[in-house]
Amino acid sequence: MSLILLVQISGAIAFLVLAGLAYAFWSDPEKGLRQTGHRREQLPLVMAGRYLAFAILAAFLTLYGDLNILILFFAICAVMGFTDARIYARAGYPHGTHTAAGVLSLAALGIAVAVRLAGA
Repeated sequence: MSLILLVQISGAIAFLVLAGLAYAFWSDPEKGLRQTGHRREQLPLVMAGRYLAFAILAAFLTLYGDLNILILFFAICAVMGFTDARIYARAGYPHGTHTAAGVLSLAALGIAVAVRLAGA
């Protein structure tokens, strides 16, 4: 077995685990909390860690400079922003900051795609 295949298998396993946890949280939030071992009272600190991880990822991807990867990153950020906005809007809460995050990510995505289409 080649090492690249082992890396690809690891990626596939990560995808399956993360998709399974996403499904658990979407279908039954309490089940998701149990499966991950998270506690509601600790979620603000968990979110701080998530935002830090995304900030590091954004810095690395920007410095690395691969346009295709940045296109994917901006698309992921747009999905996150709009998904959060939808959740809060449906619950009747203000969602402007999340909607703005989705719009700004979509704008960055559009710029990156335009650069890609221009042949850069």
